[in-house]
Formats: sequence, structure tokens, C-alpha cells
Amino acid sequence: MTIFLRDYRLKSFHFLCFGLLVVCSAHVAQAQWIGDTVNDARIIRGIHHVYNLTFDSAKTEFQQVIKSRPDHPAGYFFLAMTDWWKIVIDINNTSHDERFLSELDRVIDMCDKRLDADDNDLTALFFKGGALGFQGRLYANREDWVKAANAGREALPIVQKAYKLAPDNNDILLGIGIYNYYAAVVPEQYPFVKPFMIFFPKGNRTKGLKELRTASEKARYANIEATYVLLVSLQTIERSYGEALLLALKLYSEFPNNVIFHKYVGRCYAAAGNWDEMHRVYLEILDQVNSHRLGYDSVATREADYYLGLYEMQAGKDDRALEYFYESDRLSRTLDASEISGFMTLTNLRIGMIYDIQKKRDLAITQYQKVLKMKDLFDAHKQADQYLTTPYQKP
Repeated sequence: MTIFLRDYRLKSFHFLCFGLLVVCSAHVAQAQWIGDTVNDARIIRGIHHVYNLTFDSAKTEFQQVIKSRPDHPAGYFFLAMTDWWKIVIDINNTSHDERFLSELDRVIDMCDKRLDADDNDLTALFFKGGALGFQGRLYANREDWVKAANAGREALPIVQKAYKLAPDNNDILLGIGIYNYYAAVVPEQYPFVKPFMIFFPKGNRTKGLKELRTASEKARYANIEATYVLLVSLQTIERSYGEALLLALKLYSEFPNNVIFHKYVGRCYAAAGNWDEMHRVYLEILDQVNSHRLGYDSVATREADYYLGLYEMQAGKDDRALEYFYESDRLSRTLDASEISGFMTLTNLRIGMIYDIQKKRDLAITQYQKVLKMKDLFDAHKQADQYLTTPYQKP
């Protein structure tokens, strides 16, 4: 039984990385060019608050930077990052989009003024590249591929120039590593991206991973983002589940309020087939949902229900598994209003499989037929066709 469901928005993640998440040198050490240790420390603290989803504390730090250095793009850029993570933890909510894009436009304008005075201004190159990169990330998540590609096309030469000016900066390796890796793997994973590749140089999968690892281990400011990108890459593409799990545990231990990192711990245990730890983590997530913690919403509940259903199914507790799957399916019918997710497709497939185990063949057939009408994700149609011909039997 396939137990691991990759994030159904993975396509967007891959493309946004290609389309220049690249420049997520975002958290690159622009702080080191701000010119004083006080504001440098404020930015470091603010970045950590962003990843721990303590947004008010992050905003306080960045607003102090802006007050101290109103002519510098750093405070404005990192202030925008608080809105970025509000988007990340509630990806279907578009209410922050307009403000986020406007904040990044302001950063780009400030950088352009600096570049008019000095076209080798490294700080301006970093921040403009980062702003364009994050705009590309948002456009990719909203599946506006043309705007995402345009943002990436404009950002890439900026990042490359910054790299030439500071080739020994480990923070810069985040953007370079992301590009090298995802420009190589995305066209393999998603052929629809290939037409966009004519605008970009070829990537290098091995080199990109090496650069991401170096940034994760040695970058001063970009290490957190590099670790996160490396985690997603190792788990979803390389399927190096052991290494991915170590990174997920590291991130979640450092940022225990971050629901994204919490879910990745559960996903990594699922991918590695560690049922007991997976079970423990997703029960924790449901507890956080019940406590109304920030980011622990119906999306997190749906994911937890799916994986807990798998756990009970594996344990032979089919009635209990159905309870979780029914709830996951119910939530999917609200969450997937615009597009069928992998959770809905595979949940309905699992329900049919359990019906077969319970000798409820008519109900099982109905489920498989429903799956065939849904989007074909993770070979669900192939499995549904197989079980329509031959009833599913538990191994």
C-alpha cells in the first residue's frame, strides 16, 4: 500500500522554485550590509519570529529597522516576509496577496534608485532579486505561470550578477542552488514547464543539491530557508526520507509554532513507514487544531485525518479508518472547491479498498467509479481500474 501522499500543491512548489524561488536569497544576509550591529540583530530576531509564526514580534523588529533606516530596503523587505508566511500557512486565502505584492513593489522601487546610482550595489541586487523571486513564488502558487516565469526571467540575471560580485557568500548559494536543482528536475517532473525553459539556462541537479546543503549548513541568514527547501527537495523528489526526517525534526524543534514544519515531520515519518511516530505526530496536530493554534486549520485537519486513517487501516481497524477517511473526504469537498486534491482522490480510493475488505463489493465499485471521475493523481486511476476488475485484498 502506498502510504505517502506528497503535498498536492507540490507542482506549484516545484515551479515556483524554478521560477525563482531562486532568489529566495530573500533571507540572504542583506542585514550584513545594513551597516550596524543593532539593526543586524533586529533582522536576525525578526527572521526567527517569522519562521515561528510570531508575526507581531517580527513586525516590531522590522518596523524598528525601518524607523532607524527608512532609506534602506532591508526593513521593508523583511516586513513583507511576515505577509508571505501568512500566505504560506493558509495558501488558499488570497486576502494578503495584494498587500504582499505592493510591499515587494516598494522594495523593487527602492532598489532601482540605488542601482541607478551604482549598478553594482550588492544590497540592491539582493533585495531586488529577492522581491522578484517572491513575487514569482506567489504567482506560481496562484498558477499564473506567465507572470511567474517573467518574474524568474527578470530575477535570474540579478542573482547571477550578485553571485559574481560575492562568490564566497554562502547565503547566495541558496538562490543559486535552488535554480540549479529545480531547473534540472522540474521539466522532468512536469513537462508542461518545458516551453518556459527556453528562457533559462540549464540546471544541474547534483550541483544544486550540494549548494543547498552548503547553504543549509553554513549560511548565516539563509540557513533556515535553505534547510526548508532542502527538506522538501529530499522528501518529495530525491525520496531520501532519512535525511529529510532529520531536517524536519531540526526545523520543528527550533520553530515549534510552525505548522508547516510540524506537518513535514509527520509526512517524513509516513514516507519512511514509521507508523507509530506518524500516528503520534498527527494526533499532536489534531490537538493543536482543537487548541486553535495559528495555522492549525481545516487543511491541517484534513491531512491528519488522511494519515490517521492510513494508520488504522494498516492496523486492521477498518471501521476506525473509515471514520478518519470520511472526515478527510468531507473536508476535501469544501477545501477542493476549485481543484481536486490528492487527498480527496486517494481518500476515496482507500474507502473503496476498505469496502472490499469488508466484502461490500457494490459500495467498493461505487467508490472506484467516483475515483475515475476525479483528477488522476498518484496512479489512482490505475489502481481504481485494477480493483474494479479484481477486488482489493489486504496483503
